[in-house]
Amino acid sequence: MDTLAFSLILISGVMHALWNLLVKQSRRKTVFIWWMFVSSAVLFTLLLPLLPGPFPVPDRTVLLLGAGGATCFVLYHLFNGRAYRSGDLSLTYPLSQTAIIYVPLWGILLLGEKLSLFGICGILLVLAGAFSLQLQRISLGELLRPFRNLGNPSVQAALAAGFIYSVGAVFDKSGVKQYSPLYFTYLLVICMLLLMTVNLTRLRYRSQIRAEWRESRGLILASGPVMMGSFLSFRYGLALAPMSYAVPVRQVSVLVGVLIGVIFLGEACGRIRLFSALLILAGVFIIRLG
Repeated sequence: MDTLAFSLILISGVMHALWNLLVKQSRRKTVFIWWMFVSSAVLFTLLLPLLPGPFPVPDRTVLLLGAGGATCFVLYHLFNGRAYRSGDLSLTYPLSQTAIIYVPLWGILLLGEKLSLFGICGILLVLAGAFSLQLQRISLGELLRPFRNLGNPSVQAALAAGFIYSVGAVFDKSGVKQYSPLYFTYLLVICMLLLMTVNLTRLRYRSQIRAEWRESRGLILASGPVMMGSFLSFRYGLALAPMSYAVPVRQVSVLVGVLIGVIFLGEACGRIRLFSALLILAGVFIIRLG
């Protein structure tokens, strides 16, 4: 990865951790995420007339890639939410990170990407760090615990989340190869907002929309530029780097999340969390060398 792509993806990881912090501070998280996309889409739309040149008309392929990516990422959030509601975080979180396994495979098989030995080692370190982050202790039994009950709905949802995210990454990479990362990001945000809006038309959410705005207006307004910065920096980096490297490098957001939790939220940082974060950091920099 060149320096520019690496830097953009690192910035994206930091911004990703920040908007997840905003989500954590909200009360009605599904509704708050919808408001985040509203804020980001409105800000993006207001900035469009200030950009140089007209909006390039997307062809059918670009529209399909945007819609496909948006569908995958919305499903990823829904599967993750289902997994977290019915299963322990320490059980479901490591399994939702299995996207890092699939992404290099899709990169090689579908996009013709090639990985160096350094790159492969870096990806494996990031995967090990992301998987071990929520373990309660280091033991063989604990390492195998997430896989013991594949019939559990929360386990199935977490595995589905990891798989569907990896498919979305393929749509993402294909889109930014054929179309401006700036405008492809806009299409992606609008498509995701439309899909989330359909979900929020259900009766259980209707009464929560105004209440969440009243209680979290400041967080919602702050989330717009943060989310837009995260989306844009990642897709500009993705346009310059192999997908097989870009997605694992973005896992630096996990490290940033740990630091935010310890410094700002007063969370404890046990030896396992520290070790996992260092594994991710080491993997990211090995990928940079690779």
